[in-house]
Amino acid sequence: MSIVRDPSLAPSGRRKIEWVRSFMPALSKIEQQFEQEKPFAGMRIAVSVHLEAKTANLGLVLAKGGAQVFLTGCNPLSTQDDVAAAIAEMGVETFGMYGVTPQEYEDLLAKTLECHPHLIVDDGGDLINLLGGRCADYADALIGGCEETTTGIHRLHARERDGLLPCAMMAVNDAKAKHYYDNKYGTGQSVWTAIMDTTNLIVAGKTVVVAGYGWCGKGVAMRAKGMGASVVVTEVDPFKALDATMDGFRIMPMDEAAKIGDIFVTVTGCKDVITERHFAVMKDQAILCNAGHFDCEVDVARLRELAVSSGERRKNIMGYTMADGRTLHVLGEGRLVNLACGMGHPAEIMDMSFAVQALSLRWLAAHAGSLEKKVYEVPESIDDEIGRAKLAAMGLEIDRLTPEQEAYLNSWAV
Repeated sequence: MSIVRDPSLAPSGRRKIEWVRSFMPALSKIEQQFEQEKPFAGMRIAVSVHLEAKTANLGLVLAKGGAQVFLTGCNPLSTQDDVAAAIAEMGVETFGMYGVTPQEYEDLLAKTLECHPHLIVDDGGDLINLLGGRCADYADALIGGCEETTTGIHRLHARERDGLLPCAMMAVNDAKAKHYYDNKYGTGQSVWTAIMDTTNLIVAGKTVVVAGYGWCGKGVAMRAKGMGASVVVTEVDPFKALDATMDGFRIMPMDEAAKIGDIFVTVTGCKDVITERHFAVMKDQAILCNAGHFDCEVDVARLRELAVSSGERRKNIMGYTMADGRTLHVLGEGRLVNLACGMGHPAEIMDMSFAVQALSLRWLAAHAGSLEKKVYEVPESIDDEIGRAKLAAMGLEIDRLTPEQEAYLNSWAV
């Protein structure tokens, strides 16, 4: 039985779902294949991804493949109640509500896993954590799953090293169709859409500090530069720092960047990126937000303790006034800003990301019984299939290697 906040919101959510389905052609092609092949016949799939319209579409596609789908969110502030109501009405068991407490959030995840899934789709590793602990009894039918984000994959590798991975997992984030496209272009656009809509402030002329220059950081920095900001990048990896320098960005430690930044965006996947010593030197009216999966990159709890007063300045903006009169602003409670304060990645972007999820799940289902409890890379054939489908949907063509060229590239002989 689905758990949603208000079933009467379904008409609004249904319109959102129908809209994005019009702009996700690669997933639509896969849906047609799944409807004929039924690769998930008799299987239960638990999905924990940001519960909004594009994710709902993935749920519908998996259901067309014969699966019984159980859907929940992966962040308390990214679930859209109207979409949750709509997808539940459309036949997908849904467990998600906006703004729940941490305990309520975990309970919804656990409720989703009560189905004893054969396959899972995870975003940040919450389902895997539960299946390895509180919900271990629900893992008896588990074949494998997919992980959506960088942070989650780091945790999967750590679990694999310690022998604590409960099933085979596909590193979906590492697929070309995901990190080249979603992380760079999706994050780059959706982060700034959320920041601009939430603050109603201009980006041009401001100093933007981007913490982390992975694929997500590249996209955030690129879009900020394109809108006229002066961009500073902070890094711990020397080669990523060199890469940012070659791309025309200034490099400095966060201790120095904290003094000059107007807008801060953390995209590292690590904790304690912006902390008390940085708050102490920031400009009055500085804006802080996080685009990493978990809300530990900006130490909002410590900022709250340091402030002499605080209050909501606008929806999704908390202002913290320090003893010296400066006010620092945090967007979306320091959670993933593009979803806590916005609509997430564009539909065309998630078309490719969820296409990887769908085809990876099909691969896992087809290899049931022969999989080890380890992290698998997405097969190159899946990436290639998605890339070509996306190009075709955009009306674009590319060259193909001739047999002679393939032989040349695969030979040591000149």
